Amino acid sequence: MQVIISAADIYIQKINQIQARIPVKIVQNNQSESFQDVLSLKLEEKSIPSYNLPKLSKSDDVSNAPSNFYNIIKSASSTYGVDEGLISAVIKAESNFNPLALSKAGAMGLMQLMPATAKTLSVANPYNPEQNIFGGTQYLRQLLDRYDGDVKMALAAYNCGSGTLNRLNITDLDNSVQFAKLPSETRNYIKKIMQYMGL
Repeated sequence: MQVIISAADIYIQKINQIQARIPVKIVQNNQSESFQDVLSLKLEEKSIPSYNLPKLSKSDDVSNAPSNFYNIIKSASSTYGVDEGLISAVIKAESNFNPLALSKAGAMGLMQLMPATAKTLSVANPYNPEQNIFGGTQYLRQLLDRYDGDVKMALAAYNCGSGTLNRLNITDLDNSVQFAKLPSETRNYIKKIMQYMGL
């Protein structure tokens, strides 16, 4: 079953969150307008696409990514040598295939790229599905190379950062003592992705 969510609806929700954090008025053309008013004007000027977002249960196979993303995932997989199922599982866990996702920490798009990471990966528009998936897959490839192909270590670094793994002296996540050292969010993240991949 598909749930259709308008990009404009997502924008409005995010704008309300931003406006709540920045309670100031924006001045445009010598008139005081709220951020919401300015955005609404811009949305009227430009048509924004709607995306078909999947409503998947935990038992669904994430290799059945939405058709509008599948070809991008396949191409990124081929370009960077990262398993399609892994890319799809990361997208499912990070954003549930929502290209306009924005976390409280500022992570953006399908693969939830942080601004600094997106910049490093030359991702100009993190909300562009192709740029985001290629950037996120490139980053996964870098992490897989860094950890000698260890998927769990790469996923842990993707979620909580390599610095955290170094600080906690984590080198082997098949070791239950080391796995327990991970932040609970990262432990759950790895388990969720392994489940999505059927592992």
